[in-house]
Formats: sequence, structure tokens, C-alpha cells
Amino acid sequence: MAAAVLEPLAVLCPSGSAPVAPRSAAVHSPLPRHGSVLIPRFSGLRCASRPLRVAAGRVNVVGRAPVAVVCEAQETAVQLPTVSNDTWQSLVLGSDVPVLVDFWAPWCGPCRMIEPVVVKLAKAYEGKLKCYKLNTDENPEIANQYGIRSIPTMMIFKNGEKKESVIGAVPESTLATSIDKYI
Repeated sequence: MAAAVLEPLAVLCPSGSAPVAPRSAAVHSPLPRHGSVLIPRFSGLRCASRPLRVAAGRVNVVGRAPVAVVCEAQETAVQLPTVSNDTWQSLVLGSDVPVLVDFWAPWCGPCRMIEPVVVKLAKAYEGKLKCYKLNTDENPEIANQYGIRSIPTMMIFKNGEKKESVIGAVPESTLATSIDKYI
């Protein structure tokens, strides 16, 4: 799994005293020790295994480089499989279970917002529903064929027929209600 440093975090320890952890209401678990600094434990976060390169002026008063908190987006790292012009017939229209297709484009902010919801529903309905995403910029023929005028649009297919469309970044419950009609 790839990790990226989002923001360095410097935690200063007063000289001659025990390490201090930042206070946070979100901390419910024990504090791990990283070097001589205590930092809160969060799901999906870990301390960098090696020091960061620090720009001039970013070194703390003790002269040590800040500790890095690295975010590993574990749940959101899962992506929906894609469907295209070449695979549309076999994956969507030829499916033996209902199919949810997320019509999206990389530049679309609301499309990025709804994707984790669709991924969560794909896991919840595993075996009963197949979920795919279709990039409308790369596959305009299918988008035009089904009258996609706004994205994100989630379309439900059953037995090769379009059954329902849900337009926009809607709540999970709205999308689940539409899916339940065809399961």
C-alpha cells in the first residue's frame, strides 16, 4: 500500500520532562511512542519510518526534524472496476445479477465524493449486485446512448435493461433504497 506524507507534525518536548502528546478529543486508544515523542494513535495513520527532509526554517527549536504523520487511506484505496465500450455488453447487459454503473469523469468533484459511497455499497451487496464505473470522457457513446446529461449519474441495470437512474452525489441511503428495489 502506498503512503504519502500529508503534513509534517512537530511535537516539542520540554527539556528534562516526559514527552508530551498533543491533546485531542478524538484520541480513544493508547498513545504509541515514536522516538522520544508521543503522538496520538489514529486509524489509518502511522509515523514515518524515516526522517523527513525539512526546508530551512521548519526545524524546531531543539534542532530535530519534525515527526511525520503519514496517512494511509485504507478504506478509500479500493476502487470500482471500470467498464468501457469494449466490455459494456458482457459486464453490464449480459450480467446475471443487477448492475450499478457510476457514470463519472476525473474532473468532476461530486463524482469523487460519491465514489466511496458506491464502493461501500458494492461491498455491502457483494454477490447480489455488481458495481462498475464508466468514464464519460473516454466512453461518450454509451453516455449518449443512455442520455447522460449530468454526472455523477448512477444507473441500475437488470436483465440487460436500464431500470433506474440516480443523479448527483446523493446520500448512501438514497442509493441503497434504489438498489433494494432490484435485488
